[in-house]
Amino acid sequence: MPTVDDRVAPAAARTVRRLPRPAGFWLLGATLLVFMGAASAPSPMYVVYQHRWGFSATTLTEIFAVYALALLIALLTVGGLSDFLGRRPVLIAALLAEAAAMVLFLTAGDVGTLLAARTVQGLATGAATGAISAGLVDLQPGARSGSLVNSVAPALGLAAGALGSGSLVEYAPAPTTLVFAGLTAAFVILAAVMAFLPDLVTARPGALASLRPRAAVPVPARAAFLATAPCLVATWAICGLYLSLGGSLTAGVLHIGNHLVGGLVVTTLTGAGAMASVLVRDRAPQRVMAAGSAALAAGTAVTLLALAMASTPLFFIGTAIAGCGFGSAFLGAFRSLAALAGPGWRAELFASVYVVSYLAFSVPAVVAGAAVPSFGLRATATAYGAVVIALALTAAVSGAVRSWAARPVAAAPAPAAPCPVGDRAAG
Repeated sequence: MPTVDDRVAPAAARTVRRLPRPAGFWLLGATLLVFMGAASAPSPMYVVYQHRWGFSATTLTEIFAVYALALLIALLTVGGLSDFLGRRPVLIAALLAEAAAMVLFLTAGDVGTLLAARTVQGLATGAATGAISAGLVDLQPGARSGSLVNSVAPALGLAAGALGSGSLVEYAPAPTTLVFAGLTAAFVILAAVMAFLPDLVTARPGALASLRPRAAVPVPARAAFLATAPCLVATWAICGLYLSLGGSLTAGVLHIGNHLVGGLVVTTLTGAGAMASVLVRDRAPQRVMAAGSAALAAGTAVTLLALAMASTPLFFIGTAIAGCGFGSAFLGAFRSLAALAGPGWRAELFASVYVVSYLAFSVPAVVAGAAVPSFGLRATATAYGAVVIALALTAAVSGAVRSWAARPVAAAPAPAAPCPVGDRAAG
């Protein structure tokens, strides 16, 4: 005869019905997109805040970079926490913290509040990044879909956030209120829905020990990680330049005062990156990284030429080419590492990827902001772009060499029989 506990347990198990795995996968993809949209939403507003409160270009890049610094701290401490506690609880906490950051933006009246908002936002995004990236690979419906969404969603989110924010700043009343009120609601809703996410990670001991600040790359992935590092740095450094100083470049060098154009600059870079990632998703990752890095170098060179000539059309052409390189190169790098990521250390490896990426995203931008008062926007952007070109070319060579080394070699035919055509094609 069943006991009371036996009868209650099935009822309790039915109280929370999880989403199907494909729905959970797309929920995580949408969450990553909204996080990245919130990350770029303040970019078109920086010029407005700067005019309103009268701070320098150095302060502007500090406001931008404190987000990335806080994100790095979160990645180094709680980046792998979901490997121990599960993806669901970590993501719910991160979403609620992100909603709190949006409320700080809503009430911002000075630089100090902006710095606080960006700090909380960075901590929340860093806590979520490793869990989302690992969860996408956990729940992916196809062998490559997790890596694709991990690469495309950030680019699409950055594009949508900058374009939407730039449009509101230029044409809507109270744009800062509209942007951040909408994002606050979005994060609260996502936190509620995340309670139904299917979680394939079983809680295990070690959560507290995992909070020790570290950036660990498991031994099987170290060689590939070192080979992809120049690519990660180049792609995210160019993104950091556009998100921190893109609006200032269009206003100060190209002499365009329209805030929507400032948003379009970021959208062109990241939107082109998203489209390129989709187009090359079925290609070999090393080849994609090599070709994407070469495109990034070429696009950056065209952009620098446009700044020297003060040519807006050429600037957007160069930005689009660089964007294609940004998206495809990062996809190739990420896919080559995702193939090596075991389930027990997946979030930790992806957290390390983003540690390098966000260091490249923030530190060069701060250095550039500090250099602007002494050297000017044009000269600073030119030096910055030259470094990106050098790194991108290094990554292109590295990817080409790894692709050549990994190519399949057809076995030598037996003396009495020629190699079958099918075997040759397969090799």
